[in-house]
Amino acid sequence: MVLTIDRVSRRFGEVTALDEVSLTIGQGEFFALLGPSGCGKTTLLRILAGFETPDSGDVTLDGGDLLALKPERRPINLMFQSYALFPHMNVAKNVAYGLEQERLGKDEIRRRVGEVLETVGLSAMAGRKPQQLSGGQRQRVALARAIVKRPRLLLLDEPLSALDKKVRADMQLELKRLQNEVGITFVVVTHDQEEAMSLADRIAVFESGRVCQVDAPIALYERPASRFVADFVGANNLFEGTASARGLSNGHFGTLPAEGELPEGAPALLAVRPEKISLAADRGLAGTVADVSFYGGVSHVSVDVTGHPKPVLVAVQGASQVRPGERVRLGWRPEDAVLISG
Repeated sequence: MVLTIDRVSRRFGEVTALDEVSLTIGQGEFFALLGPSGCGKTTLLRILAGFETPDSGDVTLDGGDLLALKPERRPINLMFQSYALFPHMNVAKNVAYGLEQERLGKDEIRRRVGEVLETVGLSAMAGRKPQQLSGGQRQRVALARAIVKRPRLLLLDEPLSALDKKVRADMQLELKRLQNEVGITFVVVTHDQEEAMSLADRIAVFESGRVCQVDAPIALYERPASRFVADFVGANNLFEGTASARGLSNGHFGTLPAEGELPEGAPALLAVRPEKISLAADRGLAGTVADVSFYGGVSHVSVDVTGHPKPVLVAVQGASQVRPGERVRLGWRPEDAVLISG
Protein backbone atom coordinates (compact mmCIF):
# COMPACT_ATOMS: atom_id res chain seq x y z
CA MET A 1 0.00 0.00 0.00
CA VAL A 2 1.20 3.48 -0.87
CA LEU A 3 -0.71 6.58 0.21
CA THR A 4 0.16 9.64 -1.87
CA ILE A 5 -0.90 13.14 -0.88
CA ASP A 6 -0.19 15.55 -3.74
CA ARG A 7 -0.37 19.34 -3.31
CA VAL A 8 -3.42 19.25 -1.05
CA SER A 9 -4.76 22.63 0.07
CA ARG A 10 -7.68 23.54 2.33
CA ARG A 11 -8.92 27.00 3.27
CA PHE A 12 -11.52 28.14 5.77
CA GLY A 13 -12.43 31.69 4.75
CA GLU A 14 -9.20 33.66 4.86
CA VAL A 15 -7.39 31.00 6.90
CA THR A 16 -5.21 28.55 4.96
CA ALA A 17 -5.22 25.33 6.98
CA LEU A 18 -3.20 23.35 4.39
CA ASP A 19 -0.98 24.90 1.75
CA GLU A 20 -0.04 22.47 -1.05
CA VAL A 21 0.94 19.61 1.26
CA SER A 22 2.61 16.62 -0.41
CA LEU A 23 3.54 13.37 1.39
CA THR A 24 4.06 9.71 0.55
CA ILE A 25 3.37 7.04 3.21
CA GLY A 26 4.31 3.41 2.63
CA GLN A 27 2.86 0.03 3.61
CA GLY A 28 3.26 -0.84 7.28
CA GLU A 29 4.76 2.53 8.17
CA PHE A 30 4.10 4.30 11.46
CA PHE A 31 3.92 7.90 10.25
CA ALA A 32 3.47 10.94 12.53
CA LEU A 33 2.05 14.36 11.69
CA LEU A 34 3.68 16.64 14.26
CA GLY A 35 3.10 20.31 14.92
CA PRO A 36 1.54 22.93 17.23
CA SER A 37 -2.20 23.51 17.48
CA GLY A 38 -3.66 25.06 14.34
CA CYS A 39 -0.87 23.92 12.00
CA GLY A 40 -3.17 21.83 9.77
CA LYS A 41 -2.32 18.28 10.81
CA THR A 42 -5.84 17.38 12.02
CA THR A 43 -7.36 18.92 8.89
CA LEU A 44 -5.22 16.58 6.80
CA LEU A 45 -6.32 13.62 8.92
CA ARG A 46 -9.98 14.56 8.39
CA ILE A 47 -9.41 14.78 4.63
CA LEU A 48 -7.95 11.26 4.62
CA ALA A 49 -10.93 10.01 6.65
CA GLY A 50 -13.42 11.74 4.32
CA PHE A 51 -14.77 14.28 6.82
CA GLU A 52 -13.26 17.23 4.93
CA THR A 53 -12.85 17.89 1.20
CA PRO A 54 -9.71 19.66 -0.01
CA ASP A 55 -10.00 22.77 -2.17
CA SER A 56 -7.29 21.42 -4.46
CA GLY A 57 -4.88 18.53 -4.74
CA ASP A 58 -5.12 14.75 -5.00
CA VAL A 59 -4.99 11.82 -2.57
CA THR A 60 -4.44 8.33 -3.95
CA LEU A 61 -4.20 4.90 -2.33
CA ASP A 62 -2.28 2.43 -4.48
CA GLY A 63 -2.98 4.69 -7.44
CA GLY A 64 -6.76 4.82 -6.89
CA ASP A 65 -8.53 8.11 -6.17
CA LEU A 66 -9.27 8.08 -2.43
CA LEU A 67 -11.18 11.37 -2.55
CA ALA A 68 -13.76 9.82 -4.89
CA LEU A 69 -14.82 7.34 -2.19
CA LYS A 70 -17.38 8.15 0.49
CA PRO A 71 -16.02 7.93 4.07
CA GLU A 72 -17.72 4.60 4.77
CA ARG A 73 -16.27 3.09 1.58
CA ARG A 74 -12.66 3.96 2.35
CA PRO A 75 -10.37 1.17 3.69
CA ILE A 76 -9.53 3.50 6.56
CA ASN A 77 -10.46 3.71 10.23
CA LEU A 78 -10.15 6.70 12.53
CA MET A 79 -9.50 6.39 16.25
CA PHE A 80 -10.82 9.50 17.97
CA GLN A 81 -9.05 11.41 20.73
CA SER A 82 -12.06 10.90 23.03
CA TYR A 83 -12.19 7.12 22.19
CA ALA A 84 -15.99 7.52 21.58
CA LEU A 85 -16.90 4.19 23.21
CA PHE A 86 -20.57 3.28 23.66
CA PRO A 87 -21.15 3.44 27.46
CA HIS A 88 -24.14 1.03 27.40
CA MET A 89 -22.16 -1.70 25.60
CA ASN A 90 -19.55 -3.98 27.08
CA VAL A 91 -16.04 -4.26 25.66
CA ALA A 92 -16.85 -7.12 23.27
CA LYS A 93 -19.96 -5.35 21.93
CA ASN A 94 -18.02 -2.12 21.41
CA VAL A 95 -15.38 -3.97 19.41
CA ALA A 96 -17.96 -5.97 17.44
CA TYR A 97 -20.09 -2.96 16.48
CA GLY A 98 -18.36 -2.19 13.17
CA LEU A 99 -18.40 -5.82 12.10
CA GLU A 100 -22.12 -6.08 12.89
CA GLN A 101 -22.75 -3.06 10.66
CA GLU A 102 -21.04 -4.96 7.86
CA ARG A 103 -23.50 -7.81 8.48
CA LEU A 104 -20.82 -10.45 9.01
CA GLY A 105 -21.84 -13.83 10.42
CA LYS A 106 -22.00 -14.25 14.20
CA ASP A 107 -19.26 -16.88 14.24
CA GLU A 108 -16.94 -14.68 12.17
CA ILE A 109 -17.62 -11.70 14.45
CA ARG A 110 -17.03 -13.78 17.58
CA ARG A 111 -13.76 -15.14 16.21
CA ARG A 112 -12.37 -11.77 15.11
CA VAL A 113 -13.39 -10.00 18.30
CA GLY A 114 -11.76 -12.75 20.36
CA GLU A 115 -8.56 -12.50 18.34
CA VAL A 116 -8.27 -8.74 18.60
CA LEU A 117 -9.08 -8.67 22.34
CA GLU A 118 -6.31 -11.20 22.89
CA THR A 119 -3.95 -9.03 20.83
CA VAL A 120 -4.61 -5.97 23.01
CA GLY A 121 -4.64 -8.00 26.23
CA LEU A 122 -8.29 -7.47 27.14
CA SER A 123 -9.77 -10.97 26.78
CA ALA A 124 -10.55 -11.14 30.50
CA MET A 125 -12.44 -7.83 30.35
CA ALA A 126 -14.73 -8.57 27.40
CA GLY A 127 -17.85 -8.33 29.58
CA ARG A 128 -16.99 -5.04 31.32
CA LYS A 129 -18.51 -1.65 30.50
CA PRO A 130 -16.21 1.29 29.57
CA GLN A 131 -16.79 3.02 32.92
CA GLN A 132 -15.32 -0.03 34.67
CA LEU A 133 -12.01 0.37 32.83
CA SER A 134 -8.95 2.54 33.35
CA GLY A 135 -7.96 5.20 30.81
CA GLY A 136 -5.32 2.92 29.31
CA GLN A 137 -7.78 0.05 29.02
CA ARG A 138 -10.37 2.26 27.30
CA GLN A 139 -7.66 3.35 24.89
CA ARG A 140 -6.96 -0.29 24.05
CA VAL A 141 -10.68 -0.98 23.49
CA ALA A 142 -10.82 1.93 21.04
CA LEU A 143 -7.75 0.58 19.30
CA ALA A 144 -9.23 -2.93 19.14
CA ARG A 145 -12.45 -1.55 17.63
CA ALA A 146 -10.38 0.29 15.02
CA ILE A 147 -8.22 -2.64 13.95
CA VAL A 148 -10.84 -5.41 14.08
CA LYS A 149 -12.18 -4.25 10.72
CA ARG A 150 -8.69 -4.75 9.28
CA PRO A 151 -8.34 -1.36 7.64
CA ARG A 152 -5.40 -0.76 5.34
CA LEU A 153 -4.81 2.58 7.04
CA LEU A 154 -5.49 3.53 10.66
CA LEU A 155 -5.67 7.22 11.58
CA LEU A 156 -5.08 8.22 15.21
CA ASP A 157 -5.92 11.73 16.44
CA GLU A 158 -3.90 12.59 19.60
CA PRO A 159 -4.52 9.00 20.81
CA LEU A 160 -2.69 9.27 24.13
CA SER A 161 -3.46 12.84 25.22
CA ALA A 162 -6.10 11.78 27.79
CA LEU A 163 -3.69 9.51 29.68
CA ASP A 164 -1.38 10.35 32.57
CA LYS A 165 2.38 10.31 32.00
CA LYS A 166 3.13 6.76 33.16
CA VAL A 167 0.17 5.18 31.34
CA ARG A 168 1.02 7.21 28.25
CA ALA A 169 4.58 5.84 28.25
CA ASP A 170 3.24 2.27 28.59
CA MET A 171 0.73 2.79 25.78
CA GLN A 172 3.40 4.21 23.47
CA LEU A 173 5.17 0.86 23.69
CA GLU A 174 1.86 -0.96 23.30
CA LEU A 175 0.89 0.99 20.18
CA LYS A 176 4.24 0.30 18.54
CA ARG A 177 4.04 -3.40 19.41
CA LEU A 178 0.50 -3.69 18.04
CA GLN A 179 1.38 -1.83 14.87
CA ASN A 180 4.24 -4.23 14.21
CA GLU A 181 2.01 -7.21 14.99
CA VAL A 182 -1.00 -6.33 12.86
CA GLY A 183 0.99 -4.79 10.00
CA ILE A 184 -1.45 -1.92 9.39
CA THR A 185 -0.18 1.49 8.30
CA PHE A 186 -0.64 3.96 11.17
CA VAL A 187 -0.85 7.74 10.73
CA VAL A 188 -0.89 9.56 14.06
CA VAL A 189 -1.53 13.25 14.70
CA THR A 190 0.23 14.67 17.74
CA HIS A 191 1.66 17.89 19.15
CA ASP A 192 3.85 15.87 21.55
CA GLN A 193 7.41 15.64 20.20
CA GLU A 194 8.37 12.84 22.59
CA GLU A 195 5.36 10.79 21.50
CA ALA A 196 6.17 11.25 17.81
CA MET A 197 9.86 10.45 18.32
CA SER A 198 9.15 7.27 20.27
CA LEU A 199 6.42 5.92 17.97
CA ALA A 200 7.09 6.92 14.39
CA ASP A 201 9.25 5.49 11.64
CA ARG A 202 9.05 8.90 9.97
CA ILE A 203 7.72 12.29 11.06
CA ALA A 204 6.32 15.20 9.05
CA VAL A 205 6.68 18.49 10.93
CA PHE A 206 3.96 21.03 10.14
CA GLU A 207 4.01 24.80 10.53
CA SER A 208 1.12 27.05 9.45
CA GLY A 209 -0.28 24.55 6.97
CA ARG A 210 3.02 23.62 5.37
CA VAL A 211 5.35 20.65 5.77
CA CYS A 212 8.72 21.90 7.04
CA GLN A 213 10.60 18.59 7.08
CA VAL A 214 9.96 14.86 6.69
CA ASP A 215 12.53 12.57 8.24
CA ALA A 216 13.23 9.65 10.54
CA PRO A 217 13.22 10.66 14.23
CA ILE A 218 17.01 10.58 14.71
CA ALA A 219 17.71 12.55 11.53
CA LEU A 220 15.00 15.06 12.42
CA TYR A 221 16.45 15.53 15.89
CA GLU A 222 20.11 15.71 14.92
CA ARG A 223 19.81 17.53 11.60
CA PRO A 224 16.83 19.93 11.64
CA ALA A 225 16.37 21.72 8.32
CA SER A 226 14.91 25.01 9.59
CA ARG A 227 14.76 27.28 12.62
CA PHE A 228 11.21 26.15 13.36
CA VAL A 229 12.07 22.44 13.37
CA ALA A 230 15.22 23.03 15.44
CA ASP A 231 13.23 25.01 18.00
CA PHE A 232 10.08 22.85 18.03
CA VAL A 233 11.51 19.33 18.12
CA GLY A 234 13.11 18.89 21.53
CA ALA A 235 15.22 21.40 23.44
CA ASN A 236 17.85 23.24 21.43
CA ASN A 237 20.30 26.10 21.75
CA LEU A 238 20.34 28.48 18.78
CA PHE A 239 23.09 31.01 17.98
CA GLU A 240 22.81 33.55 15.16
CA GLY A 241 25.65 34.64 12.89
CA THR A 242 27.14 33.89 9.50
CA ALA A 243 28.50 30.65 8.08
CA SER A 244 32.26 30.20 8.04
CA ALA A 245 34.67 27.42 7.09
CA ARG A 246 34.82 26.16 10.69
CA GLY A 247 31.29 26.84 11.87
CA LEU A 248 29.42 30.02 12.80
CA SER A 249 30.98 33.46 13.01
CA ASN A 250 29.44 35.66 15.68
CA GLY A 251 30.53 39.15 16.70
CA HIS A 252 30.29 38.37 20.43
CA PHE A 253 31.82 34.90 20.51
CA GLY A 254 34.16 34.65 17.52
CA THR A 255 33.79 31.29 15.72
CA LEU A 256 31.57 28.59 17.20
CA PRO A 257 32.28 25.04 15.93
CA ALA A 258 29.69 23.35 13.72
CA GLU A 259 29.27 21.35 10.53
CA GLY A 260 27.19 22.44 7.57
CA GLU A 261 27.17 23.11 3.85
CA LEU A 262 26.19 26.78 3.76
CA PRO A 263 28.31 29.20 1.69
CA GLU A 264 30.71 31.35 3.71
CA GLY A 265 29.18 34.64 4.79
CA ALA A 266 25.57 33.43 4.46
CA PRO A 267 23.22 34.25 7.36
CA ALA A 268 23.05 31.15 9.53
CA LEU A 269 21.92 29.61 12.79
CA LEU A 270 23.97 27.18 14.85
CA ALA A 271 21.84 24.55 16.64
CA VAL A 272 23.36 22.43 19.40
CA ARG A 273 21.40 20.12 21.70
CA PRO A 274 21.78 20.46 25.50
CA GLU A 275 23.16 16.93 25.90
CA LYS A 276 25.91 17.67 23.34
CA ILE A 277 27.36 20.55 25.40
CA SER A 278 30.03 19.85 28.00
CA LEU A 279 30.97 21.99 30.97
CA ALA A 280 34.67 22.86 31.13
CA ALA A 281 36.76 25.16 33.29
CA ASP A 282 39.49 26.25 30.89
CA ARG A 283 38.16 26.62 27.32
CA GLY A 284 35.00 27.33 25.34
CA LEU A 285 32.16 29.80 25.63
CA ALA A 286 32.26 31.63 28.99
CA GLY A 287 29.14 32.01 31.12
CA THR A 288 27.62 32.04 34.60
CA VAL A 289 25.40 29.28 35.96
CA ALA A 290 21.91 30.73 36.49
CA ASP A 291 20.01 27.64 37.62
CA VAL A 292 20.39 23.88 38.15
CA SER A 293 17.41 21.48 38.04
CA PHE A 294 17.61 17.78 38.83
CA TYR A 295 15.33 15.35 36.92
CA GLY A 296 16.36 11.98 38.29
CA GLY A 297 18.93 10.69 35.83
CA VAL A 298 19.65 14.08 34.25
CA SER A 299 20.41 17.60 35.49
CA HIS A 300 19.56 20.70 33.45
CA VAL A 301 22.01 23.57 33.86
CA SER A 302 21.02 27.03 32.61
CA VAL A 303 24.01 29.24 31.79
CA ASP A 304 23.86 32.99 31.15
CA VAL A 305 26.25 33.98 28.36
CA THR A 306 26.90 37.67 27.79
CA GLY A 307 25.69 38.66 24.34
CA HIS A 308 23.26 35.73 24.02
CA PRO A 309 19.56 36.66 24.42
CA LYS A 310 18.53 33.60 26.49
CA PRO A 311 20.28 31.13 28.83
CA VAL A 312 22.12 28.24 27.23
CA LEU A 313 20.69 24.90 28.40
CA VAL A 314 23.13 22.08 29.22
CA ALA A 315 22.03 18.52 30.09
CA VAL A 316 24.44 16.45 32.20
CA GLN A 317 24.08 12.89 33.47
CA GLY A 318 23.23 12.49 37.15
CA ALA A 319 23.50 15.25 39.74
CA SER A 320 25.42 18.30 38.52
CA GLN A 321 28.51 19.40 40.42
CA VAL A 322 28.12 23.08 39.50
CA ARG A 323 26.07 25.60 41.47
CA PRO A 324 24.31 28.88 40.58
CA GLY A 325 26.75 31.75 40.37
CA GLU A 326 29.72 29.66 39.25
CA ARG A 327 31.68 30.64 36.17
CA VAL A 328 31.87 27.87 33.57
CA ARG A 329 32.87 27.36 29.96
CA LEU A 330 30.76 25.56 27.40
CA GLY A 331 32.16 23.40 24.63
CA TRP A 332 31.01 20.94 21.97
CA ARG A 333 32.44 19.04 19.04
CA PRO A 334 31.87 20.47 15.53
CA GLU A 335 30.00 17.30 14.47
CA ASP A 336 27.56 17.76 17.37
CA ALA A 337 26.27 21.11 16.09
CA VAL A 338 24.54 21.88 12.81
CA LEU A 339 24.33 25.03 10.70
CA ILE A 340 20.88 26.03 9.44
CA SER A 341 20.11 28.68 6.89
CA GLY A 342 19.23 31.92 8.68
